[in-house]
Amino acid sequence: MRALAVIPARYLSTRLEGKPLLKLGDRTVVQRVWDATIASGEFDDVVVATDDERIFDAVQGFGGSAVMTSSSLANGSERVAAAADLMQGEYDVVANVQGDQPFVSQAALGALLAPFREGETADMTTVAMPLQPEFADDPNTVKIVTDAHGRALYFSRSLIPANPRGVAHPYLQHLGLYAFRRDVLRQFPTLSPTPLERAENLEQLRALEHGFVILARAAVSSSIEINTPEDYERAQAWVREHEGVQS
Repeated sequence: MRALAVIPARYLSTRLEGKPLLKLGDRTVVQRVWDATIASGEFDDVVVATDDERIFDAVQGFGGSAVMTSSSLANGSERVAAAADLMQGEYDVVANVQGDQPFVSQAALGALLAPFREGETADMTTVAMPLQPEFADDPNTVKIVTDAHGRALYFSRSLIPANPRGVAHPYLQHLGLYAFRRDVLRQFPTLSPTPLERAENLEQLRALEHGFVILARAAVSSSIEINTPEDYERAQAWVREHEGVQS
């Protein structure tokens, strides 16, 4: 099985502009994502997909591979699809490794690809882990519920399930990694946006609403996703504590 990892990276983020080029210690956010994805050994090829020449130049500057994609693309998955079309190789699976996850682990990336390597029936895969209580009410932390076979039923920025009776239930956090069968990724940009996708502002709901099967595998723990200035401060603190490097 040949697998491509695409790292979508936009400069004009509404919540934290320029975040791919923010420094964490001695490296930028996008370089840390690149380095972790390469070091995982899970992928045949890795490329950064961007619509900004500053990010393109920075990636080439640290020896990475990058492609320019349109600024009109609606979300990361559409950018991943556009980048995959620009690549020369033939791939069975294409992964979206979000450019805001500088500490993404080999274990999480391995879990993302495992269902395809094991012959599971799925259109897409993703990764989930136990939800930390302090993020239960955080709309930037996406939650997921699955069926008994690990297939995603719904994603939300709200806490799900509502659980008014207090039934023992493992709340799950969704880590924003996706892997697509190559034929499914080709279809994704042609799918019309959907009501739940617009309501939650979560692109994966478009796939669910159009009937695609998303299989979620478990990860042991989460890593810091940088969506807001507060997330960036937490990431800086993590680098100082674990690497002894000042940002």
